[in-house]
Amino acid sequence: MSENTKIDFIYLSEQDMIKAGVTDMPKCVDTMEEMFALLYKGDYRMAGPNSDSHGAMITFPEQSPFATMPKPTADRRLMAMPAYLGGDFQTCGVKWYGSNIANRDKGLPRSILMFTLSDVDTGAPMAYMSANLLSAYRTGAIPGVGARHLARKDAKVIGLLGPGVMGKTSVSAFMAACPLIDTIKIKGRGRRSLEDFLTWVNETFPQITTVEVVDSIEDVVRGSDIITYCNSGETGDPSTYPLVKREWVKPGAFLAMPASCRMDDEMEGPDVRKVLDNTGLYQAWYEEVPKPAHNCIPLVGVRFMDMIAEGKLTLDDLEDIGKIVAGEAPGRRNDEEIIIMSVGGMPVEDVAWATRIYRNALANNIGVKLNLWDVPVLR
Repeated sequence: MSENTKIDFIYLSEQDMIKAGVTDMPKCVDTMEEMFALLYKGDYRMAGPNSDSHGAMITFPEQSPFATMPKPTADRRLMAMPAYLGGDFQTCGVKWYGSNIANRDKGLPRSILMFTLSDVDTGAPMAYMSANLLSAYRTGAIPGVGARHLARKDAKVIGLLGPGVMGKTSVSAFMAACPLIDTIKIKGRGRRSLEDFLTWVNETFPQITTVEVVDSIEDVVRGSDIITYCNSGETGDPSTYPLVKREWVKPGAFLAMPASCRMDDEMEGPDVRKVLDNTGLYQAWYEEVPKPAHNCIPLVGVRFMDMIAEGKLTLDDLEDIGKIVAGEAPGRRNDEEIIIMSVGGMPVEDVAWATRIYRNALANNIGVKLNLWDVPVLR
């Protein structure tokens, strides 16, 4: 029997990724919706004992005897995020996540990401790709999937905390899911980021006729149909996380929270519907970190896990968006209910969007073909 041992793969730079469609948000939202249906069926695997782990992260001590060892500064992350996704994808891969908020002082993005897409049978690489845009768009698309099923159909006003990359991609996804949106209320920390965001909105979404820069988080929330917090900051003390109060939230609002957030007692109450992108993800996180877990991971879904431990919630009080997408649970039930959705980010999302981009790159001869070997030296 003849053997073909040659392995080639393609390298996709950031510009190659753009040519291959990584910034096509409507298609990304559709892809994430397909991924959630597979998640609900169980046709996926991630790391960890429950196959739902976010990934494996290198941690650094506050005090080290080695002067060259990195310090655990804000947003310091060196981690691998592996996953397999079935269905029409049938691929696996791993995102390497390098992040340090001090990068911004060097003119670099906070995070520098790469993704390896592999053949699920042999493990051979199929693509090695720039992943900053891949990660940003799949992250933003998840609130878009939520809005498609959980926001009011007549939603017109977005309230946004944080005008950075995550804010832009979340807005793009909301626009794909809710075509009547014409107003954004935005709060940011710096004039430069706000001006950049305003220019981007004006150039990208001319149907948005009103953009209001507001002074407080309360102003972001009040009167908004869709609310999202896309801020960054240090963890450890939940009292410093951006607050959302029940009295600020209008009836029928949908809140998608992919960043740090804390809720008042009324928002934690039973009349606010609580949705997760994947319950198993938060259970894995809860097992991996000291308690209370919300001190370590500032997402509202992790707060839900703490609330279960405190006897304030049960698992039955939480819903998975995958079950809703699959049609096994209702989406929005009426125009008055308030729904909050936690967005944690999962490597299956990267696998899904990377696979779509890889196939498009192959079909359109995008990228640089590289050779791993013709015949391996060791086998």
